[in-house]
Amino acid sequence: MFKGQPKGLFALALANTGERFGYYTMLAIFMLFLQAKFGWDEAVSSQIYSIFLAAVYFMPVIGGWLADRIGFGKCVVTGVIVMFLGYLALSIPTAANGFGVALMIGALLLISVGTGLFKGNLQVMVGNLYDDPKYASRRDSAFSLFYVAINIGAMFAPSAATAMSNAFLGKAGLIYKADIPAYAHQTLDGTITASNASRLADLQAVMPSADVTAMSPAEFSQYYIDNLSQAYNMGFAIACVSLVVSLLIYFSCRSWFKHADVNAKQAAASGNAKVDELTPKQTKDRIVALCLVFAVVIFFWMAFHQNGQSLTWFARDYTLDYATGLPKMGFNIWILALLAVSIYTLFGTFQSENSRGKLTSGIATALLWGGAYWIYSGMPETLEIQPQLFQQFNPFFVIFLTPISIAIFSALASRKSPAHPYGMEPSAPKKIGIGMFVAALGYLIMIFASLGQASPAELQGTASPDPVVPTYLISTYLVLTFAELLLSPMGISFVSKVAPPKFKGLMMGLWFAATAVGNYLSSIPGLLWREVPLWANWAILMALCFIAGTIMFALLGKIEAATSDKA
Repeated sequence: MFKGQPKGLFALALANTGERFGYYTMLAIFMLFLQAKFGWDEAVSSQIYSIFLAAVYFMPVIGGWLADRIGFGKCVVTGVIVMFLGYLALSIPTAANGFGVALMIGALLLISVGTGLFKGNLQVMVGNLYDDPKYASRRDSAFSLFYVAINIGAMFAPSAATAMSNAFLGKAGLIYKADIPAYAHQTLDGTITASNASRLADLQAVMPSADVTAMSPAEFSQYYIDNLSQAYNMGFAIACVSLVVSLLIYFSCRSWFKHADVNAKQAAASGNAKVDELTPKQTKDRIVALCLVFAVVIFFWMAFHQNGQSLTWFARDYTLDYATGLPKMGFNIWILALLAVSIYTLFGTFQSENSRGKLTSGIATALLWGGAYWIYSGMPETLEIQPQLFQQFNPFFVIFLTPISIAIFSALASRKSPAHPYGMEPSAPKKIGIGMFVAALGYLIMIFASLGQASPAELQGTASPDPVVPTYLISTYLVLTFAELLLSPMGISFVSKVAPPKFKGLMMGLWFAATAVGNYLSSIPGLLWREVPLWANWAILMALCFIAGTIMFALLGKIEAATSDKA
């Protein structure tokens, strides 16, 4: 898996890990921040959230177009600087007024532009490393490893955001309770009912500070909203630090990948690199094939990026705020980290070339499992959890399952026969189609979890009286991760392989543009959240994934014919 990869891969992957850690730390609490600070309902909050996500993933189109002209490295460094300014602005506490909204929107714009310059162009540089015939056969596994690096940052992000926000709430004599922001805004708006006022009083009574419990309901409501919002601001500031780390890694290891920082224009001008020339028809066929893939994956990203909005609302409003038994292991980031590392040492036990390596890997695996059990045995019988922590399951599953998926596809690729001279591994477009069907199964789980639950319109942002166990959401994230592994790293690798050389940056940008459209459409469940029964939202997402998978298989022959010489 790691053997035979160019060291430039690891430098670029680590630089991306730092940037993604900051981004997902911000994203883990962003929806909660919008509703807590401004009191916006799901429809408004999901529009802001989805427009931001769409901008983040659309800007790589512009970033790719620019990089095809001035170079990938220049765009990457500029992007980090612009992102830093955006996260810095987002971490400034403000009142929930016009200025606060304007500063937030300005910050989101900077983050979007910076990401557009950084994200796609860094990945093109990774792809350029594998234009060397020496490494060409390792391209798919390289992008899977690169994807693992992204998810290492994403896995730690929710816990980092939670720890930071809890620390600042604690300084203010407060603890987090998911119901309080909704009750507090109802109090300040004068719309709270007698029963909700009683619940708010009960929640105020459990605050650790006597000064806080002595406040009037209106004073407590404003105090809680202000301090929770500022605690989230401090969570956003983590991204500034992580970007500095990314930039240090990038510059300190630049010699490892400097040769990959070259676009078609620069390669032709230097005369030191061969640029594959395609006929106009080949160029057109590849672009059309890629655009067909882009059109299908829109619906996956629409479904997948519910993690920060409707799935987080389900975690907040419909899921128990505590975990018991084995599921509570998933809410301790250090247990997840030990288990994530252990899958790689376990593979080393079987794949090492000598007995010493096998023994070392086996001992390391046993120690990692022992450490995870030791932490688990010291956990309280009932563990309180916060809604954003569910977002760490997807990146954990990505890290844990990636070596398994690489092993499966490598085994399939090695099974050659006269009928399958290139092995039995499915093509990237076929994997994408399968991934759509798998994603549909994820939302089938959510339908079962929602049966018999009150509608969001009835709850009005407060908690269900009959919440479900966390296992439903954990299982959904597991299934969606299977789908993601079939679709996302394979899709990025596919684009880097078949994109016409003169349009590599633009094609990678269009991959992200498809993601952007899907991200904007992810607001549909938010718009419908209080308009339809809870299960209906999941049914819509399931149906769209199934239809998109069917379309992908219908187009498969055309796509594979246009790209078979390179795919």
